[in-house]
Amino acid sequence: MPIVKYRSINPALQPRRTRMDVPGWGGAQQPRQDGAHEQPWHCIPFTEAARGGLEIPYAHEDETRVTFVDGAFRFDGAFGEDDLRRPPFRSFGRDYYTYQLLLDLKVEPGFALKVEAHPRFFTDTSHTVPIAVPAVIRHWWPMINFVVFKAPAPGQTHVFRPGEPMLAISVIPADDKLDVVEMGEEEAAERELMARRIHASRETLSADTQWTSSTDTVFDGTYRKLYGAAKSARDR
Repeated sequence: MPIVKYRSINPALQPRRTRMDVPGWGGAQQPRQDGAHEQPWHCIPFTEAARGGLEIPYAHEDETRVTFVDGAFRFDGAFGEDDLRRPPFRSFGRDYYTYQLLLDLKVEPGFALKVEAHPRFFTDTSHTVPIAVPAVIRHWWPMINFVVFKAPAPGQTHVFRPGEPMLAISVIPADDKLDVVEMGEEEAAERELMARRIHASRETLSADTQWTSSTDTVFDGTYRKLYGAAKSARDR
C-alpha cells in the first residue's frame, strides 16, 4: 500500500481517506427496491472510484463564495474586521482561480499524486461544488502547493464550507508512458467467453436483486455479486 506523507502549515488542513457520505453527497439512504430513486452509492464502480483516494477539506473557519461577475472574480465571506481571516484565493487568468493550499504532499518513488475534482462534483445538482483542475505532483516536488479551480459558470457560485471536501487526490504510477495494444485472438476469445458466461448466468446472478427505480430504470445486483466474489478471492 503506497504511503502518502504530508506537511501542513495549517493544523486544520489534514488529508484524509475519502468518505462517501450517505446521507449526503453519496445520496440518500434509499434501499434498492422498486419505486426507490437511484442513488450514487448504489453504483459499485462509482463507489470504488470515490473511495479510492484522499480528499482535502476546506480548513478555514469562514465560508467562501466564489462568483465570476463582469469579467472579474469575487471572493465573498464574513471574514471579520479588515478581512483578517480571508483565505488565500486569487484570480488566475480569465477562466481560473487559485487557492494557496499550504500543504506539501510526498509519495514514495515510483508513484505520483493526481489532483482532480472531488467525486461529489458528479453528484451535485446545485452547481456549487468547486471544480479542481487536474494536476500531477511527483515525489521529488517539495514545495507548498497551490491548486487551480475552474471559474463558475455565469449565474453559478462555488461554495467552500468549513470541513467540506474541496478536491480529491489519487495515487497513480509515476510512469505515465502507456502502450495501447489490440488484444490477440486468444486473449480476445477468452474475454468474450467470460462475457458470454456472465450474460448466460445473469438471471441466476441477479436473482432476488432486480428492481425498477422511480425513473423506470431496471437495476440488478449482477455486478455487485461478481465484485463481492472477486474481492473475497483476492482477500483469501
